[in-house]
Amino acid sequence: MSAPSSDDQPMFTRPGEATLTSRHVIPATESLPDTAKQIVEDETILDGNARLNLATFVSTWMDDDAKQVYAASFDKNMIDKDEYPQTAAIEDNCWHMLANLWNAPDADKSIGTSTIGSSEACMLGGLAFKRRWQQARRAAGKDASSPNLVMSSAVQVCWEKFCNYFDVEPRYVPISAEHKTLDGHDLAKYVDENTIGVVAIMGVTYTGMYEPVAEIAAALDEIHKSTGLDIPIHVDGASGAMIAPFLQPDLVWDFRLDRVHSISTSGHKYGLVYPGLGWVVWRDAQWLPEDLVFKVSYLGGEMPTFALNFSRPGAQVVLQYYLFLRLGFEGYRAVQQASQDVAKFLSAGIAKLDAFELWNDGSDIPVFAWRLKDGHTKNWTLYHLQDRLRMKGWLIPAYPMPADLEQITVQRIVVRNGLSMDLAAELLQAIETEVAYLDALESPMPTEKPQSAFHH
Repeated sequence: MSAPSSDDQPMFTRPGEATLTSRHVIPATESLPDTAKQIVEDETILDGNARLNLATFVSTWMDDDAKQVYAASFDKNMIDKDEYPQTAAIEDNCWHMLANLWNAPDADKSIGTSTIGSSEACMLGGLAFKRRWQQARRAAGKDASSPNLVMSSAVQVCWEKFCNYFDVEPRYVPISAEHKTLDGHDLAKYVDENTIGVVAIMGVTYTGMYEPVAEIAAALDEIHKSTGLDIPIHVDGASGAMIAPFLQPDLVWDFRLDRVHSISTSGHKYGLVYPGLGWVVWRDAQWLPEDLVFKVSYLGGEMPTFALNFSRPGAQVVLQYYLFLRLGFEGYRAVQQASQDVAKFLSAGIAKLDAFELWNDGSDIPVFAWRLKDGHTKNWTLYHLQDRLRMKGWLIPAYPMPADLEQITVQRIVVRNGLSMDLAAELLQAIETEVAYLDALESPMPTEKPQSAFHH
């Protein structure tokens, strides 16, 4: 009697499943599709539950129709506008929609593009600042070798990368208990003739708070009057640029301020799309230097491109268009309001616990942070609470605040579409239970180097 074929063998006795293989060397022989699929699934089940990951801002849920739209666009290369002209037109539609959403004076005169994420979008905004500053300095016969960029000490790490990669001096304005965000206070001490721009954050990643862009712009207006320095603003709206238009429509932070030259956002955060997708829009094409735009011949056509990446997926761009059509303005407002309702429900519940003091309550983007009250306990820290919650599947990071406030540890919750009020109630119960457990300790928890689960 002949031995059974691989197709007939039970899954976990097949070659590949029944043996250990190297993780760092490509196998010498092929395996059955079902076997390879099973191995991959077996390994990825060790990941956490994405919907319980309240550390990340990135979307972890989309509806079934969106998944079908996604699957139908997997094979499209966003850069190949000659082969996929309608996908290119959809990209154009999307950034024009954003230009109008952000109150561009004339969206037809704006310019924008999709990117892999808001980090790339930020770098393009920074590069436009640097190139325009260099051109102006050289035209005036001045030195153009020492550009600097002014931003909050709580800035997202992508701006640190931008300054590192593109030889720009970062100038960090420290936040404090009195000035929890970059708000224009003492800004004149940090800007000079070599300042290419100021970054304003709509939704600081540490806490979720908005930086008051109008106050920053007003401070720069005063600097302009007194020194002649005309310094533009890039709004890093990774999260808030897709929240404020819907939940705080009267807040002036966008292209209604003349000093705001460019705005970036993450389509894969509160744009509600799976990763990775970002957008950047300039209020007017004049603010994007022509020498940053490349005309390239690709697969039979010529096209302009000014993103850092070349080949990249078009599926997320199509998903963004699907959501703009599917939800409309009122649908986005409802989704973002639901997330904020959950955030404020959670922050109110946490504020009632004697152990904690809120840093903010989720009234800006649906994100909030809290700290242990001074003197509450010497037996445990927020890192211990982080670990206790992680044992129940919840990822809620604890981490130190940025420079000058690093002695303060906070814990943060990011509420996204997919965290229902029912799940939030379960989370609040888990927090209450674990705090009661920790408060009942008769001696300090073992100490080791804190393991922050902080994710921008």
